[in-house]
Amino acid sequence: FELYYQVQVDAARRPQGAEALLRWRHPQRGLVSPMDFIPLAEETGLILPIGAWVLDTACAQIKAWRNHAQFGNLSLAVNVSARQFRQSDFVEQVQAAVNRHGITPTMLKLELTESLVLEDVPDSVAKMKALHEFGVSFAMDDFGTGYSSLSYLKNLPLDQLKIDQSFVRSIASDNADRVMVMTIVDLGMNFELDVVAEGVETAEQ
Repeated sequence: FELYYQVQVDAARRPQGAEALLRWRHPQRGLVSPMDFIPLAEETGLILPIGAWVLDTACAQIKAWRNHAQFGNLSLAVNVSARQFRQSDFVEQVQAAVNRHGITPTMLKLELTESLVLEDVPDSVAKMKALHEFGVSFAMDDFGTGYSSLSYLKNLPLDQLKIDQSFVRSIASDNADRVMVMTIVDLGMNFELDVVAEGVETAEQ
């Protein structure tokens, strides 16, 4: 497995953060997308050691960037699977990884999906609050594609909403997608959350 780091920029293209992207380098197939192996890893339970490796590697990268002028202030976002998040000692695992590498907790951001959070709201709230108090931040991944219950925006310690790339892809030509993105941005601003858009590949987008 390898981690790649995709930069997140503002309107002036200044780096604001980065996201860790997992790839599997296969001897015959080359780089394999997580869409091709994560479902099987979830099914078999291998997602747990994989997720632990991703978290540890990301924390090591944050430490490596610490004294780098260009990357030293970037927070790094890591995707967390449902099976990984539901472990009873998940909070302790994250704290241990942060402490093991001696990084500032605020440099680590965990990305959760709506369906993961709403699967067991009391458990999600308890774990998120514990890690939030520790200093770790949270992003809601693929916002707008799942249940989109606004009540959890009030109850969860979120720091960021991520606009799904399915809305971004046609934003320049589809008025409904444009309105959807505008609505999510307004929602984020009103809840005092950062908003980041996935899949921005053109100047128009």
